[in-house]
Amino acid sequence: MLARRLKQARLRLGVSQEKLGKLAGIDESSASARMNQYERGKHAPDFSLMQRLAKILGMPVSWFYTDDDDMARLLEIFFRLDSADRKRLLAVAEALQSHKAESRPLPGLAGPSEPAAKPLGHTLHA
Repeated sequence: MLARRLKQARLRLGVSQEKLGKLAGIDESSASARMNQYERGKHAPDFSLMQRLAKILGMPVSWFYTDDDDMARLLEIFFRLDSADRKRLLAVAEALQSHKAESRPLPGLAGPSEPAAKPLGHTLHA
């Protein structure tokens, strides 16, 4: 997932692999090759480098690691909000969660005649 998201963010920014690598502090002589390996998934950057790349690319670090496209979109939206809007979004999410918890049984606790709630999990999007 990291490889795909790294390439997606770089293309969105409109920079070459070499330029992104140089901006992130990778040696000029290997910047292009290393970024190419990261985008192909042959190697993965360490977390410190990912933090620098995320800052340059204007994305939260967690966005690069999530395998759920809906979660990735939510992370991106949240990242771009100011503090007040983040608090409002969290309040809405908490209200939705509370409403859902009150209106249906918890997973695994459904009675024999009630279908069990769908388990929480990740949705993979190819």
